[in-house]
Amino acid sequence: MFDIFRKYLENKIALSDEDYALIESVSSFKKLRKRQYLLQAGDVCRFNAFICKGFLRYYYVDEKGQEHIMQFAPENYWTGDKESMDSGLPSKYNIDAIENSKLLLLTKENFEMIRKTIPAFNDFVNTTLQKNIAVLQERIHVSISFSAEEKYSNFISKYPSIGNRVPLHMIASYLGISAETLSRIRSQLSKKTI
Repeated sequence: MFDIFRKYLENKIALSDEDYALIESVSSFKKLRKRQYLLQAGDVCRFNAFICKGFLRYYYVDEKGQEHIMQFAPENYWTGDKESMDSGLPSKYNIDAIENSKLLLLTKENFEMIRKTIPAFNDFVNTTLQKNIAVLQERIHVSISFSAEEKYSNFISKYPSIGNRVPLHMIASYLGISAETLSRIRSQLSKKTI
């Protein structure tokens, strides 16, 4: 699985074989079956997880038992609860597999050691964090400013491959609308294209 991660990094930054050897030496790997948890609410997040194969979701469950999906993580995405990892406090979130998945895991300590040891990796992480902040700001803007139809159209245009890989009720949860509303929107949109 490390070769998948190496190929991902090679498309982002230039590292030496020694750099890759160091990263591989502190990486661990995990397979998750569909619906298996990487992290459960109440546990402390201990890993930065890179998805080599498969698909995960990051979500919380409210007091009424309703799921609220915060993030989807397909191949070549990172996931984990940064707040829990940095604070050492229990997570409020769950991360589980939507599909059978293979992950590369880096502990907080090893991740930080790599950042300190390999400046190009540190620069890459900082750039990625900046991009993630911009994506989160856009997600908040869409969430509070767009109609349900606009949210769905925006989602499908930005993430066309995700729309085909997850059940509609999960897309509805991510968009903050009911499954019934999403079904109605999809029906109306299909009539417009006929």
